[in-house]
Order: sequence, then C-alpha cells, then structure tokens
Amino acid sequence: MNKFLSEKLLPVAAKMGNNKFLIAIRDGITLAMPLIIIGSLFMIIATGFAIPPLEAWLGEAGIADYLWKGTDSSFGLIGLVASFGIAYSLTKQFNVDGIPAGIVSLSSFIVVTPFISGDSGAGMPTAFMAAQGLFVAIILGLINGYMYQWFINHNIQIKLPDSVPPAVSESFSAILPGAALISGWLIVYGVLDALGLPNLHQIAKTVLGTPLGLLGNNVAGVAILALCNSMFWFVGLHGGNIHAVLMEPIWLANLGENTAAYQAGEPLKHIFTTPFIDNFVYIGGAGATIGLVLALGWLARRRNASKQAKALAPLTVVPGFFNINEPTMFGMPVVLNILLVVPFVLAPIMNLILAYLTMAAGLVPRTYTAPGWTTPPIISGFLATGSLRASLLQLVLVVLDILLYLPFVANVEKRFKAQEEAENIRK
Repeated sequence: MNKFLSEKLLPVAAKMGNNKFLIAIRDGITLAMPLIIIGSLFMIIATGFAIPPLEAWLGEAGIADYLWKGTDSSFGLIGLVASFGIAYSLTKQFNVDGIPAGIVSLSSFIVVTPFISGDSGAGMPTAFMAAQGLFVAIILGLINGYMYQWFINHNIQIKLPDSVPPAVSESFSAILPGAALISGWLIVYGVLDALGLPNLHQIAKTVLGTPLGLLGNNVAGVAILALCNSMFWFVGLHGGNIHAVLMEPIWLANLGENTAAYQAGEPLKHIFTTPFIDNFVYIGGAGATIGLVLALGWLARRRNASKQAKALAPLTVVPGFFNINEPTMFGMPVVLNILLVVPFVLAPIMNLILAYLTMAAGLVPRTYTAPGWTTPPIISGFLATGSLRASLLQLVLVVLDILLYLPFVANVEKRFKAQEEAENIRK
C-alpha cells in the first residue's frame, strides 16, 4: 500500500500542493480568516452567548445592533479581502510586487459588483462583499494577479528615471496594467448590465458553485473529501490545504447564509459549513487525531509504558486539544505508518456521518458562527451553534474516536516496547 501511495498518489498531490494558482487561493482566503473569527466573536456576543434573557436585553438596549454592524464590517468583507489576497499571493509567486496587483483586483471586485441606491447615495451590498463574493474574488484574483505580472514581466509599464523615489516609480508602473484590467472588467460589467443578464457574482455562483456544491453539500461527497484529505496527509502532504482550496468558498458561503438566516430569525439551511468541518469532523486535526492522542495519553500513564509513549504523550495531547496535530503526524509518526492508516481514514468519516445525522434530524442545531479551528472541542461546539447539545455531540464523537484508535495505538505501543527491548539487548 505504501508503494501505491508513494508512486501514484504522492506525485499528483505534490503537483496540486505546489500549483501557484491553488496556493494563491489558499493564501488569499487565509488572509480573510481573522475577519471571520472577529466577526463571529461579535455575533456570539450579540446573541448573548446563547442565553435568551441576555440576548433580549442586548436587543432592547440597542447594543446588539452595534455588534451586528461589527459582524457585517468584518465577516462581511471576506470576499473583498480575498480578492486582494489572491491577486497579491499569485503575483508575488512570479517575483513581482503583489500590493499593486491586490489593489487592482480590489478595484475590479467593486467594478463588477452592482451598486444599490438609497437616500444617502449608492453603495455595495454586504452580501456580495461577504462569502457570496468568494467565487468572484477567486476569478478576479487569479486573472488580475496573472495578467498584472505578465504586464510587468513583459515591461508594459511606465518607467521613471532612477532618480525618482521607488514608491513613486512603483505606483506609476501600475498605471498601464491597472487601467487595462479595470477597464476590461468595467466592459464585462457594462455588457452584462446592458443585456439584462445576471451580474458576475450570480454567474460565478451558478457556474462554479453548482458543481462544487454537488461535492461539498452532501455526505457522500464530503466523505470522499475526508478520505482524500487523510490519504494526502498519510503521504506527508497537507491535505487540508489541497481540498480546502476547492471547498472553502462553498462552505464559507454556506456559513454566510446561515449567519444571515440566524440574524433574520429564519431556519438555518446548511449543515456543511467551515466550522462544521473543522469542529465536528476533524476534531483534533486531520484524521480526527484527538482520539489518537488521548488513547496514547491513556496508555502512557501505565507503569510499563514505553519511553517513546511517555515522551510523545505530553507533546501531542496539548496541541491536539487545539486541533494542531503536526507533532502527532510527524512525531508518532502517522505519516507513512501503516499501523494507523485505518483509524486515520475512518475516524473523520465516522464523525461526519454521525454529526450530519444528528443535525439533519434536528437533535443538534446547525452552525452559524466560526469560533476558529484552534478552539478546543466542547467549547467550539457551543460557540458554533449556541447550544450545549453540540458540545455533547462533540464529547460523544471524541469518545468514539478514542475507542476507534485505541487498539491500533496499543499495537503501536507494543512495537515501541519491542524496539526498546531490542536496543537494551544490544547494549
């Protein structure tokens, strides 16, 4: 199996992981993650930490309105920020200054977004600036970033004498590519508007969102993604960075719709969101390794435990509670360890199915905030849903993960002891 993974899967995964465009999407969306977490914190406070009397008081006092504005002003800008970040990242990979490219992409994003008019003037709808705008952010970021570096690397720019300060010179060099790109997107917007066609956001959602949604909005599709994630990690590649690039726009858009629905007092539509994947499927990190590290910690407490188990337990358990499992992946190791591949693949799929069934049945509320992927289980479940039932679900999943991993970790522990006994005999 190791031979198959290293010869067949590893080259494909390596190419995907090193692709400039996929890296740009990953880094660009990551740039917006602080806003997602900050906006979620405002939202959690606005809902009174899921305490109805406190939520009612915040609403009556008018404090909740300001908190929701904080949410809209942070979480509601992730599409806009991603358009900058994707172009910036891609341009830098071609050894060209990425800031002007990011600014051009930001302007292009506003150009293709229809304005809404009111008594105070025209403005952009927050829906398109938020998660719903991620598909356009990806398109514009990649195209603008690539074309900008093409202009610069082909010397299609305004060059000033060396005596001119670099800041001024660089700003002038961005004029020609910036004017060409922004004008091009303005023409696209004008043509669509003049013909009465849907705007670019609506087109992108249909063209990109529909096929990706077929994969990321159902149990079977997400199970396949979880399987691929585990296989990538097993051969030493960051599987989350690979599959999240494709599915993060879908899951973040779902989260944005759930947030808007909660704010409007409507039922939440989506189960599959970023916090659902992070906090209910990958508990402890890829492979749901919270079960692995806790099983290892329990075995390490025995008197006759191996020295390796006793050394690894404190190094893996604490980070594992914060969903950081690199010490486990490379210290245990899990990577290329055939003894652990079965639970490493099955644990997240088991978590996925059970969490989906409980939320689909209405036993546990669906997610509408993003507490952050490093938030420990139990706490993250409550923050993501506003319900202690989600925390209870996480507790059940953690226990099941431990039971699944335990016999396999025990087998690894036997190997540790055998190795140590063999070393003692040689000495």
